This record gives sequence, structure tokens and C-alpha cells, in this order.
Amino acid sequence: MGSGVIVSSDGYIVTNHHVIDGADEIKVSIPGIKKEYDGKIIGTDEKSDIAVIKIEAKDLNAITFYDSEKVEVGDIVFALGNPFGVGETITQGIISATRRSSIGIVEHENFIQTDASINPGNSGGALINSAGYLVGINSAIISKSGGNVGIGFAIPSNMVVNIAKALINDGKFVRAYLGVSIADISEDLSSFYGKKFGALVTGVGEDTPAQKLGLKRGDLIIKVDDKEVESASSLKNIISSISPNTRVTITYLRDKKQLKGTIELTSYKQTDDGFNNLHQNFQYKGITVEPLDENIKKSLGISLNISGVLVSKVDPNSEAAKLGIQRGDIILQVEQNEIKSVEEFKKSIKGISKKRLYIMRRGGIYVVAL
Repeated sequence: MGSGVIVSSDGYIVTNHHVIDGADEIKVSIPGIKKEYDGKIIGTDEKSDIAVIKIEAKDLNAITFYDSEKVEVGDIVFALGNPFGVGETITQGIISATRRSSIGIVEHENFIQTDASINPGNSGGALINSAGYLVGINSAIISKSGGNVGIGFAIPSNMVVNIAKALINDGKFVRAYLGVSIADISEDLSSFYGKKFGALVTGVGEDTPAQKLGLKRGDLIIKVDDKEVESASSLKNIISSISPNTRVTITYLRDKKQLKGTIELTSYKQTDDGFNNLHQNFQYKGITVEPLDENIKKSLGISLNISGVLVSKVDPNSEAAKLGIQRGDIILQVEQNEIKSVEEFKKSIKGISKKRLYIMRRGGIYVVAL
């Protein structure tokens, strides 16, 4: 069971992708109405965990959206949903934080964090403010027990609006694409950029907007139009919220000089798949994997013919760390599946809980079960 939010009087409902993913049929019940409705999937976006379904109904009470950019830490909020299937439930809390990213739940993260009690079954339900306006869609929790411990995450309403509109109108959401691989910078590294932070360019794809603009490895992107870029995740969220074929001004630092240029973003799906993967990373059981591009292969001194994904981060408290997996390892194969991209890795780890990972480190190959 999951929850949803009525966003139009004629039956469009927003929920989480993971609530309806793989469903053979969808049944929808509305508190106060005895009828059970059949739900039809209109469109889903796995990267943000948003889905839109439709029921045949009229004169429904649609929610009013609030500008999530105006949400502030300490605001009182209420979480609505159906936790553990017990029935319609509302809990109270506050906004604990905004713009949470790098949590490892989905690819595009810009979460509102709340301590309002959220449990399994709340997914897809509304997070509302004291006026009853929607500020977010409850999506996930952090918990060792599976129950609420006061750390819940909601997709901000502004992101929901952009993606839901596209899903309703086109059945899909297509993201804009700049064509760079990016990383965060440390406090020490920021001294090379006048103590500024942003998204560090670590690679530029061929025939991409970034290449046409003249971006190079080592540039630090600090602004898109008038929006400040605070981190790699920040840039990813800003670009992905812009419609393809939109002209934007990119401000960046190179050799302590501030430069800027205007370029037209392209569609994420229109670019070469081999470089699309550079825009992706994926978290799995304490490790973060990223595409293994030609530049990384050269820097590691390995053959350009080797395929796999690069382990770019390891949680020191994770099972992966205990098994000896290290930053810089290359995952070549999962069970019988040779890995050539992050997407192939994601598909290969689905299913049974433990998988054999074939890992290359300094020319040697070893196997772990994770």
C-alpha cells in the first residue's frame, strides 16, 4: 500500500514511482468515499521517484500547491498518508532541513527533511503546511528498524509540479543536458577558486553544450543564470529542472578568473549514451559507483578496453567497507553479468539480497559477496 495526492478535480493523482512500479493493477480508495477506483498509470519518472496516475472521477477536492522555495527550517508541517495500512493518518512535525541531496535514495535529490512521523505506507502522501497547502510528497525515511525515527524526506512541491505537468502532458519527463561530469570540492581545494564552492568539472563530453561553451576539466561552475550553484548535486538539480532547448548563462571560474557564456541546453536523451552515463552516479549498500570513462581509465593507467563502473565513494561504516571494497576499485561483473555502464550495474544488482561482485584493483581481480 501507498498514498497519493489528488492534484486535479478530474482525477489526476501524484504518488511515488516506487509505490506503483511493477503493479499489474492499481486500486484507489478515497477517505469518505465508499467506491474503489481503478487507477491508470499516466507516466512515471524513476530518477525523481514521481508518478502520476488517473482515476475516472469528477469534482474531487484537489490540493493547492505551495512554493517550496519559500519553505524554511522550523516551519510546522503535517504528513498525510496510510502508514502500515491502518487508514488515513495525519502526523505533525517541523521542517528539519531543506535541499538535502547525496542521500542515495534516487538519482535526482533535493529533499525537504521533516521529523513528522512517516512510516511505510506514507510514501506518495502529502506533506502540507499549516494552511493546508502542499509543500512536498513524502518519499522515504532513514531508519535501522524500518519504522519512524524522525528523519523523513519529501520531494519539494516545485519539483513535483514540473515533473507532474510533463507526465500528464507528454507521458514522460525529459531533462535538459549540459554534458559534463562533475564533483564537489573540499575546503582546501576551494582556495584555488577564491574560497568559492560550486560544481567542479571533471570531464566534458564531445559534441555537447558544455564543449560548445568551451568548458574544460578543472572549471568550477558557480551559477546558472541567476541561481547559485553550491555543489555538484545543486548543478544537477538546476539543469534537470530546465526544459531542453532553453538558453542559459553559465558562470564559472578558471585560473581564478570569472568567466561566463550562454549556451542552449539539449535533451538528455538526444546525447550519446556513452557520455550520458557521466552524468550519473548510483549508491548501493554503502558504495557509490560512477561511469568509467576514457579519462578515468587513462588516469588509472588501465587499458581502454576494460569496461565496468568506478567505485567513487565508500561509507566507512558499511558492509562494503568491512568486505574491503575501496574508493578507486572497478566493478567488472555482477554474478554472470559483465558491466559496461551504471544502468547495467543497477539492473544487475536487483533481485536476491547478496550478489558476487568481481572487482579489479591495481591489475588484480577479486570477488566479494555484497
